[in-house]
Amino acid sequence: MFVAEGPAPARLPLAFESFLYLRPEHQQLASTGLVLSFYLEDAATQRSIAQLHVRPDADTGVARSPAQAPFGAVQMAPGVRVDDLHCLFDAVEAALRQRGQQCLALRGYPFAYDPAGAATLAEALRQRGYRVALAEQNYHLDPGRDYEAGLHPSERRRLHKCRRHGLHFEQEPPFLLPAAYDFIRACRQERGQALSLPLERVQELFQRFPREHFLFSVRQPDGQWAALTVAIRVSSQVLYSFYPASPLRCNALSPVVQLNEGLHAFARASDLTVLDLGTSTLDTGPNTSLLRFKRHLGGIAGLRLSWEKIF
Repeated sequence: MFVAEGPAPARLPLAFESFLYLRPEHQQLASTGLVLSFYLEDAATQRSIAQLHVRPDADTGVARSPAQAPFGAVQMAPGVRVDDLHCLFDAVEAALRQRGQQCLALRGYPFAYDPAGAATLAEALRQRGYRVALAEQNYHLDPGRDYEAGLHPSERRRLHKCRRHGLHFEQEPPFLLPAAYDFIRACRQERGQALSLPLERVQELFQRFPREHFLFSVRQPDGQWAALTVAIRVSSQVLYSFYPASPLRCNALSPVVQLNEGLHAFARASDLTVLDLGTSTLDTGPNTSLLRFKRHLGGIAGLRLSWEKIF
Protein backbone atom coordinates (compact mmCIF):
# COMPACT_ATOMS: atom_id res chain seq x y z
CA MET A 1 0.00 0.00 0.00
CA PHE A 2 1.25 3.46 -0.92
CA VAL A 3 -0.38 6.55 0.60
CA ALA A 4 0.70 10.07 -0.29
CA GLU A 5 -0.44 13.63 0.14
CA GLY A 6 -1.05 15.07 -3.25
CA PRO A 7 -2.68 14.37 -5.58
CA ALA A 8 0.35 12.16 -6.11
CA PRO A 9 1.38 9.73 -8.85
CA ALA A 10 1.76 6.04 -8.14
CA ARG A 11 5.06 4.76 -6.78
CA LEU A 12 4.82 1.61 -8.94
CA PRO A 13 3.57 1.62 -12.55
CA LEU A 14 -0.17 1.21 -12.95
CA ALA A 15 -1.42 -2.19 -14.12
CA PHE A 16 -4.27 -0.46 -15.96
CA GLU A 17 -4.94 2.66 -17.97
CA SER A 18 -6.09 5.43 -15.65
CA PHE A 19 -9.31 7.22 -16.44
CA LEU A 20 -8.69 10.90 -17.19
CA TYR A 21 -10.42 12.09 -14.02
CA LEU A 22 -8.24 9.88 -11.83
CA ARG A 23 -4.92 11.06 -13.20
CA PRO A 24 -3.01 13.13 -10.62
CA GLU A 25 -2.63 16.02 -13.04
CA HIS A 26 -6.42 16.19 -13.49
CA GLN A 27 -6.97 15.80 -9.76
CA GLN A 28 -4.58 18.70 -9.22
CA LEU A 29 -6.56 20.89 -11.58
CA ALA A 30 -10.00 19.94 -10.29
CA SER A 31 -9.42 20.19 -6.54
CA THR A 32 -8.50 22.83 -4.01
CA GLY A 33 -6.74 21.84 -0.84
CA LEU A 34 -5.25 18.52 0.16
CA VAL A 35 -6.00 15.31 -1.74
CA LEU A 36 -4.91 11.94 -0.37
CA SER A 37 -3.81 9.40 -2.98
CA PHE A 38 -4.06 5.70 -2.17
CA TYR A 39 -2.51 2.98 -4.34
CA LEU A 40 -2.86 -0.75 -3.74
CA GLU A 41 0.39 -2.42 -4.79
CA ASP A 42 1.11 -5.98 -5.88
CA ALA A 43 4.57 -7.02 -4.69
CA ALA A 44 4.71 -9.98 -7.07
CA THR A 45 4.22 -7.94 -10.24
CA GLN A 46 5.61 -4.65 -8.90
CA ARG A 47 2.52 -2.87 -10.18
CA SER A 48 -0.14 -0.66 -8.64
CA ILE A 49 -3.41 -2.55 -9.07
CA ALA A 50 -5.93 -0.03 -7.68
CA GLN A 51 -6.13 3.70 -7.02
CA LEU A 52 -8.33 6.08 -5.04
CA HIS A 53 -8.00 9.85 -4.60
CA VAL A 54 -9.91 11.46 -1.72
CA ARG A 55 -10.28 15.07 -0.60
CA PRO A 56 -10.79 15.42 3.18
CA ASP A 57 -12.76 18.41 4.46
CA ALA A 58 -11.78 19.66 7.89
CA ASP A 59 -14.91 21.83 8.16
CA THR A 60 -17.55 19.19 7.44
CA GLY A 61 -15.68 16.00 8.31
CA VAL A 62 -16.83 14.51 5.00
CA ALA A 63 -14.13 13.17 2.68
CA ARG A 64 -15.14 12.98 -0.97
CA SER A 65 -14.04 11.26 -4.14
CA PRO A 66 -14.03 13.08 -6.47
CA ALA A 67 -13.27 16.60 -5.33
CA GLN A 68 -14.70 18.04 -8.56
CA ALA A 69 -15.16 15.73 -11.54
CA PRO A 70 -17.91 13.55 -13.01
CA PHE A 71 -16.68 10.61 -10.96
CA GLY A 72 -13.97 9.34 -8.64
CA ALA A 73 -13.98 6.23 -6.42
CA VAL A 74 -11.71 3.24 -7.05
CA GLN A 75 -10.31 2.17 -10.39
CA MET A 76 -8.61 -1.21 -10.49
CA ALA A 77 -6.77 -3.68 -12.71
CA PRO A 78 -8.51 -6.76 -14.10
CA GLY A 79 -8.53 -9.62 -11.61
CA VAL A 80 -8.55 -7.52 -8.44
CA ARG A 81 -10.64 -9.30 -5.81
CA VAL A 82 -13.02 -8.10 -3.14
CA ASP A 83 -10.47 -9.11 -0.48
CA ASP A 84 -7.88 -6.91 -2.16
CA LEU A 85 -10.23 -3.94 -1.92
CA HIS A 86 -10.76 -4.60 1.78
CA CYS A 87 -7.02 -4.09 2.25
CA LEU A 88 -7.27 -0.80 0.36
CA PHE A 89 -10.25 0.48 2.35
CA ASP A 90 -8.75 -0.58 5.69
CA ALA A 91 -5.94 1.86 4.96
CA VAL A 92 -8.24 4.54 3.53
CA GLU A 93 -10.65 4.57 6.46
CA ALA A 94 -7.84 4.50 9.04
CA ALA A 95 -6.10 7.45 7.38
CA LEU A 96 -9.31 9.46 7.19
CA ARG A 97 -10.21 8.80 10.83
CA GLN A 98 -6.75 10.02 11.84
CA ARG A 99 -7.52 13.28 10.05
CA GLY A 100 -10.80 13.75 11.85
CA GLN A 101 -13.04 12.66 8.98
CA GLN A 102 -16.38 11.14 9.93
CA CYS A 103 -17.75 10.13 6.54
CA LEU A 104 -16.51 8.99 3.13
CA ALA A 105 -18.61 9.73 0.04
CA LEU A 106 -17.76 8.07 -3.27
CA ARG A 107 -19.23 8.74 -6.72
CA GLY A 108 -18.50 5.81 -9.00
CA TYR A 109 -18.02 5.61 -12.75
CA PRO A 110 -20.73 4.07 -14.97
CA PHE A 111 -20.68 0.27 -14.90
CA ALA A 112 -20.28 0.33 -18.70
CA TYR A 113 -16.73 1.65 -18.31
CA ASP A 114 -15.57 -1.51 -16.49
CA PRO A 115 -18.44 -3.88 -15.61
CA ALA A 116 -16.30 -6.36 -13.67
CA GLY A 117 -14.44 -3.69 -11.71
CA ALA A 118 -17.61 -1.76 -10.88
CA ALA A 119 -19.31 -4.94 -9.64
CA THR A 120 -16.27 -5.88 -7.52
CA LEU A 121 -16.20 -2.41 -5.96
CA ALA A 122 -19.94 -2.49 -5.24
CA GLU A 123 -19.65 -5.84 -3.47
CA ALA A 124 -16.66 -4.74 -1.39
CA LEU A 125 -18.46 -1.58 -0.29
CA ARG A 126 -21.62 -3.53 0.52
CA GLN A 127 -19.62 -5.85 2.76
CA ARG A 128 -18.04 -2.85 4.51
CA GLY A 129 -21.38 -1.27 5.37
CA TYR A 130 -21.46 1.52 2.80
CA ARG A 131 -24.95 2.58 1.78
CA VAL A 132 -25.96 3.47 -1.75
CA ALA A 133 -26.60 7.22 -1.52
CA LEU A 134 -27.68 7.52 -5.16
CA ALA A 135 -28.46 4.97 -7.88
CA GLU A 136 -28.72 6.46 -11.36
CA GLN A 137 -29.49 5.17 -14.82
CA ASN A 138 -26.64 5.90 -17.19
CA TYR A 139 -27.02 5.48 -20.94
CA HIS A 140 -24.36 4.81 -23.54
CA LEU A 141 -24.14 3.96 -27.20
CA ASP A 142 -22.10 1.09 -28.60
CA PRO A 143 -20.02 2.48 -31.51
CA GLY A 144 -19.83 -1.06 -32.90
CA ARG A 145 -23.57 -1.03 -33.62
CA ASP A 146 -25.14 0.80 -36.54
CA TYR A 147 -26.39 4.15 -35.25
CA GLU A 148 -29.37 4.71 -37.50
CA ALA A 149 -30.59 1.13 -37.14
CA GLY A 150 -30.74 1.59 -33.37
CA LEU A 151 -32.90 4.72 -33.51
CA HIS A 152 -36.56 4.77 -32.57
CA PRO A 153 -38.64 5.46 -35.73
CA SER A 154 -39.49 8.96 -34.48
CA GLU A 155 -35.81 9.85 -34.01
CA ARG A 156 -34.93 8.34 -37.39
CA ARG A 157 -37.47 10.67 -38.98
CA ARG A 158 -35.90 13.63 -37.18
CA LEU A 159 -32.43 12.60 -38.37
CA HIS A 160 -33.66 12.47 -41.97
CA LYS A 161 -35.36 15.85 -41.50
CA CYS A 162 -32.05 17.37 -40.33
CA ARG A 163 -30.37 16.06 -43.45
CA ARG A 164 -33.11 17.40 -45.72
CA HIS A 165 -32.72 20.83 -44.16
CA GLY A 166 -28.99 20.78 -44.85
CA LEU A 167 -27.75 20.50 -41.27
CA HIS A 168 -24.28 19.00 -40.94
CA PHE A 169 -21.93 17.76 -38.22
CA GLU A 170 -18.56 19.46 -37.63
CA GLN A 171 -15.58 19.33 -35.31
CA GLU A 172 -14.95 22.88 -34.17
CA PRO A 173 -11.53 24.43 -33.43
CA PRO A 174 -10.81 25.11 -29.73
CA PHE A 175 -10.47 28.87 -30.26
CA LEU A 176 -14.28 28.96 -30.66
CA LEU A 177 -14.72 27.67 -27.12
CA PRO A 178 -15.79 31.04 -25.58
CA ALA A 179 -18.54 31.47 -28.19
CA ALA A 180 -19.52 27.82 -27.85
CA TYR A 181 -19.70 28.15 -24.07
CA ASP A 182 -22.02 31.15 -24.42
CA PHE A 183 -24.23 29.18 -26.83
CA ILE A 184 -24.40 26.18 -24.48
CA ARG A 185 -25.09 28.40 -21.47
CA ALA A 186 -27.93 30.18 -23.29
CA CYS A 187 -29.46 26.85 -24.32
CA ARG A 188 -29.29 25.61 -20.74
CA GLN A 189 -30.80 28.83 -19.40
CA GLU A 190 -33.78 28.40 -21.73
CA ARG A 191 -34.45 25.12 -19.95
CA GLY A 192 -33.80 26.43 -16.45
CA GLN A 193 -30.46 24.63 -16.13
CA ALA A 194 -27.02 25.91 -15.15
CA LEU A 195 -23.49 24.89 -16.11
CA SER A 196 -21.35 23.25 -13.45
CA LEU A 197 -18.05 24.79 -14.60
CA PRO A 198 -17.10 28.37 -15.48
CA LEU A 199 -15.65 29.12 -18.89
CA GLU A 200 -12.17 29.60 -17.41
CA ARG A 201 -12.15 26.05 -16.04
CA VAL A 202 -13.35 24.55 -19.33
CA GLN A 203 -10.68 26.49 -21.21
CA GLU A 204 -8.04 25.26 -18.78
CA LEU A 205 -9.12 21.65 -19.35
CA PHE A 206 -8.81 22.10 -23.12
CA GLN A 207 -5.37 23.66 -22.67
CA ARG A 208 -4.04 21.08 -20.23
CA PHE A 209 -5.56 18.03 -21.92
CA PRO A 210 -5.88 18.95 -25.61
CA ARG A 211 -5.93 15.34 -26.83
CA GLU A 212 -8.84 14.47 -24.56
CA HIS A 213 -11.19 17.42 -25.16
CA PHE A 214 -13.16 18.12 -28.33
CA LEU A 215 -15.83 20.55 -29.49
CA PHE A 216 -18.45 19.16 -31.89
CA SER A 217 -21.42 20.89 -33.48
CA VAL A 218 -24.32 20.63 -35.86
CA ARG A 219 -24.54 23.70 -38.07
CA GLN A 220 -27.39 25.02 -40.20
CA PRO A 221 -26.79 25.82 -43.88
CA ASP A 222 -26.38 29.50 -42.94
CA GLY A 223 -23.58 28.58 -40.53
CA GLN A 224 -25.52 29.07 -37.30
CA TRP A 225 -25.13 26.46 -34.62
CA ALA A 226 -28.10 24.18 -34.10
CA ALA A 227 -26.42 21.98 -31.48
CA LEU A 228 -23.12 21.75 -29.62
CA THR A 229 -21.35 19.49 -27.18
CA VAL A 230 -18.02 19.18 -25.43
CA ALA A 231 -16.75 15.62 -25.82
CA ILE A 232 -14.17 14.16 -23.47
CA ARG A 233 -12.03 11.10 -24.13
CA VAL A 234 -12.07 9.55 -20.66
CA SER A 235 -9.86 6.66 -21.76
CA SER A 236 -8.79 4.83 -24.90
CA GLN A 237 -12.21 3.12 -24.82
CA VAL A 238 -14.63 5.81 -23.63
CA LEU A 239 -15.91 9.08 -25.12
CA TYR A 240 -18.19 11.16 -22.88
CA SER A 241 -20.65 13.71 -24.28
CA PHE A 242 -20.47 16.58 -21.80
CA TYR A 243 -22.75 19.64 -22.04
CA PRO A 244 -24.83 18.69 -25.13
CA ALA A 245 -27.12 21.60 -25.97
CA SER A 246 -29.55 22.86 -28.58
CA PRO A 247 -31.77 25.98 -28.54
CA LEU A 248 -35.54 25.77 -28.23
CA ARG A 249 -35.89 27.28 -31.70
CA CYS A 250 -34.47 24.03 -33.12
CA ASN A 251 -36.84 21.67 -31.29
CA ALA A 252 -38.76 20.83 -34.46
CA LEU A 253 -35.55 19.48 -36.04
CA SER A 254 -34.03 17.86 -32.92
CA PRO A 255 -30.43 18.37 -34.15
CA VAL A 256 -29.02 16.54 -31.10
CA VAL A 257 -29.98 13.31 -32.91
CA GLN A 258 -27.60 14.29 -35.71
CA LEU A 259 -25.02 15.48 -33.18
CA ASN A 260 -24.98 12.01 -31.62
CA GLU A 261 -24.71 10.43 -35.06
CA GLY A 262 -21.50 12.39 -35.57
CA LEU A 263 -20.18 11.49 -32.11
CA HIS A 264 -20.97 7.84 -32.81
CA ALA A 265 -19.03 7.98 -36.09
CA PHE A 266 -16.09 9.69 -34.38
CA ALA A 267 -16.06 7.07 -31.61
CA ARG A 268 -16.18 4.23 -34.13
CA ALA A 269 -13.36 5.72 -36.20
CA SER A 270 -11.31 6.11 -33.01
CA ASP A 271 -11.84 2.44 -32.00
CA LEU A 272 -13.73 3.42 -28.85
CA THR A 273 -16.20 0.99 -27.30
CA VAL A 274 -18.41 3.32 -25.21
CA LEU A 275 -20.07 6.62 -26.13
CA ASP A 276 -21.29 7.81 -22.75
CA LEU A 277 -24.50 9.86 -22.88
CA GLY A 278 -24.45 10.39 -19.12
CA THR A 279 -27.13 10.28 -16.46
CA SER A 280 -30.38 12.24 -16.45
CA THR A 281 -30.86 13.23 -12.84
CA LEU A 282 -32.43 16.46 -11.63
CA ASP A 283 -32.50 17.74 -8.06
CA THR A 284 -36.09 16.50 -7.91
CA GLY A 285 -35.33 13.04 -9.33
CA PRO A 286 -34.89 11.37 -12.73
CA ASN A 287 -35.44 13.50 -15.82
CA THR A 288 -37.90 11.13 -17.46
CA SER A 289 -38.14 12.95 -20.79
CA LEU A 290 -34.36 12.94 -21.21
CA LEU A 291 -34.15 9.28 -20.23
CA ARG A 292 -36.77 8.46 -22.85
CA PHE A 293 -34.84 10.45 -25.47
CA LYS A 294 -31.65 8.51 -24.71
CA ARG A 295 -33.53 5.23 -25.04
CA HIS A 296 -34.91 6.43 -28.38
CA LEU A 297 -31.32 7.07 -29.52
CA GLY A 298 -30.62 3.38 -28.99
CA GLY A 299 -28.95 4.05 -25.67
CA ILE A 300 -28.07 1.06 -23.54
CA ALA A 301 -29.13 1.45 -19.91
CA GLY A 302 -26.58 0.85 -17.21
CA LEU A 303 -26.00 1.58 -13.55
CA ARG A 304 -24.06 4.28 -11.81
CA LEU A 305 -23.76 4.27 -8.03
CA SER A 306 -22.71 6.69 -5.32
CA TRP A 307 -21.96 5.45 -1.80
CA GLU A 308 -21.30 6.84 1.63
CA LYS A 309 -20.31 5.52 5.04
CA ILE A 310 -20.25 7.21 8.42
CA PHE A 311 -17.29 6.02 10.48
